[in-house]
Amino acid sequence: MGPGQTVTVFGAYGHTGRFMVAELLERGFVPVLSGRDEVKLKALAASYPGLEVRPAAVDDPDALDRALAGAAAVVNCAGPFATTAAPVIEAALRAGVPYVDVAAEIEANADTLAHFADRARAAGAVIVPAMAFFGALGDLLATAAMGDWTGADEAHVAYALSGWQPTDGTRAAGAVSRERRGGARVVYRNGRLDYRRDQATTLQWPFPEPVGSREVIGEFTMADVVTIPSHLAVPEVRTYMTAEAARDVSAPGTPTPTAVDEHGRSAQTFLVDVVVRSGGAERRAVARGRDIYAVTAPLAVEAVHRILTGRTRTAGVVSAGEIFDAADFLRSLSSHLSVELRH
Repeated sequence: MGPGQTVTVFGAYGHTGRFMVAELLERGFVPVLSGRDEVKLKALAASYPGLEVRPAAVDDPDALDRALAGAAAVVNCAGPFATTAAPVIEAALRAGVPYVDVAAEIEANADTLAHFADRARAAGAVIVPAMAFFGALGDLLATAAMGDWTGADEAHVAYALSGWQPTDGTRAAGAVSRERRGGARVVYRNGRLDYRRDQATTLQWPFPEPVGSREVIGEFTMADVVTIPSHLAVPEVRTYMTAEAARDVSAPGTPTPTAVDEHGRSAQTFLVDVVVRSGGAERRAVARGRDIYAVTAPLAVEAVHRILTGRTRTAGVVSAGEIFDAADFLRSLSSHLSVELRH
């Protein structure tokens, strides 16, 4: 089983949702267009004759059940995930289908792991949160970098973005996250999440060429602090963002992404540099690509494909690095990412 099956995309008309619909079609799946705004869904459907529209609000379980009826899986692209994840997961559990989302919200991902782990494991269900650029990619790179190590002292995930034009969804999700933690920063230290109110530090990070040494915001915390320690024995997980990109995403006047090709991708480029250390040894994984929102679609759709074709290692609420063969998964994305492992 796999391509040819129906996959419901909740939030299909959003910026990332549109990439998801296109990628599913490219891979031979049949997307069902779902989400809260029927007008926007119908406008999107006009570009894809023959695709079914099934509007659903997260506070309407019956509508969510109709949205998932007959589907082989559901991909949730609708943030803020603090609002949407739990209701759509509940609908997926009722329907008995896998759930994948693209949440970058730290608290939403932690909630999914905490609240649904036992039920999903008991039911043999598959729930994969954060199957996106932020969350899954760093986790896959860290897992692949670890190789045969069973644990490490620390993991560092450094992001070099050529710029960051946030979508409306990114801004909305960020606002919800900041409100939930009262403006505090989240770090992963000594094997647990810690909420800090001191000023984040800046430092130089030695990115591989051609990026080179760049100023980064230390403890610019992303979903990696939830995904990586959920299955890897690493008590310290630190994340960094290039200072220019951090300023872009926080500035209220930064525009939304501008499409520059026929696929709707922006000109933004990225480099993700992951370093894991154990004792005096160090291992590294580097990924390069284009458009952090567009690359989320092949990440999530490859996940759906592997789940539906049985290429998984476990069930329950699991992150990408735990449920998939990380190195093989990354190799399968060679048309979207270049990845280098340095052991």
